[in-house]
Amino acid sequence: MDYQNPFSKKSSRRGVIVSGAVGGIATALGLPLIAQKADARTTTAGRNDVKILNNALYYEHQAIWAYGAAAGKLTNTEVGKAVLALALRNQADHKKHRDALAATITTLGGTPVKTESTYDLSSYIKRGEGNLDSDVNIAKLALALETDAAIAYSHEIAKLKTPKLITVGASIGSTEAAHAAAIRATFKALGVNLEIVPVSFVSSENREAWVLKV
Repeated sequence: MDYQNPFSKKSSRRGVIVSGAVGGIATALGLPLIAQKADARTTTAGRNDVKILNNALYYEHQAIWAYGAAAGKLTNTEVGKAVLALALRNQADHKKHRDALAATITTLGGTPVKTESTYDLSSYIKRGEGNLDSDVNIAKLALALETDAAIAYSHEIAKLKTPKLITVGASIGSTEAAHAAAIRATFKALGVNLEIVPVSFVSSENREAWVLKV
């Protein structure tokens, strides 16, 4: 996913991992009902919203796959266990996002995009924003992906035509930003000197402040 075109431990450490990724999921699970009330199945607005939501669904599939692919490559060290715990927590949120988006697309009369067997993350690796070759680099890759997800949602939700879908999209986007902050918090708990929230906004203009280079 290109951020410029996103849609075309110990007990203290364990506490960071468990509490770092905040919710917004209960709201997201209300998506199908909102879509039904919008009665947008055959309207231009409905078709527009289906396209945008399917783009979002594609990247939820990508995130779920990426966390799954990374999980099997993590070591059994303290760092590896910390990254795995957070990865599974974040992946669980992405699965809830996936299910809510797919149900909404169906309610709007669309066909949810299917998951693919693999996804290309080479652009991140080439930019030095993580890899799958070590625990630390896997966490950096996850951070870049979550940062781009937050940016993508902020760009795309404004294009939705159904007001309540915009609200729910913002809720999901805030969860993606929380995922990024949770990953940075895990780095900090593991001894890396950084700010958990480095700047006041998550945007393409300040993206470099959020990601960590290999």
